[in-house]
Amino acid sequence: MSIVKIAPSLLAADFGNLQRDVEMVNNSDADWHHIDVMDGVFVPNISYGMPVVKAIQKYATKPLDVHLMIVDPDRYIQTFADLGASILTVHYEACTHLHRTLQAIKAAHMKAGVALNPHTPVHLLEDIIQDIDLVCVMSVNPGFGGQSFIENTYQKVQALKALIKKKDTSTLIEIDGGVTSSNAKALTDAGADVLVAGSFVFKSDNPSQTIKELKEIAK
Repeated sequence: MSIVKIAPSLLAADFGNLQRDVEMVNNSDADWHHIDVMDGVFVPNISYGMPVVKAIQKYATKPLDVHLMIVDPDRYIQTFADLGASILTVHYEACTHLHRTLQAIKAAHMKAGVALNPHTPVHLLEDIIQDIDLVCVMSVNPGFGGQSFIENTYQKVQALKALIKKKDTSTLIEIDGGVTSSNAKALTDAGADVLVAGSFVFKSDNPSQTIKELKEIAK
């Protein structure tokens, strides 16, 4: 069994001390920096754009896991490649030609991810799962941090794991939203490979220790 990856979501970081928080993640047991880019159209919130991603990249020593919650993500694939993204995740619901989008991400030398909103069933990925490096299962409605975890996520992860095994691919399953020490083990037992945690990490008294504990629990 592979070691579970922890990807703290910088959406919950202190933007007045962004360098400090990025360096905390660098020096912690975390594996990736998770970066949520929102446009106020696909989701009812605006997060940050290219200048902030560039600032994060300047200090980050771990891979940038960039999650685009935007309409027409194809326009920005090369931009995020140039900004140093290692993984670029687009929403199934935002892509009319998903296969083409995934090919473009890979052509730009990034891993290709697909995010599913809570209402989107996993079987819709059946014909394309072999082209996806990572599936990001939204365990809250996208757009805001600090929301409550949606319990149906466990069954969704199990169904996705079954599909990945059936198609014999090495696609990773990432969980984004409401991840805490109380559900981390159940998520990895269901088949999750990567846990994104924002508020739970950055609003804790000792974020680095919280990351360490999350990694221990999720084993």
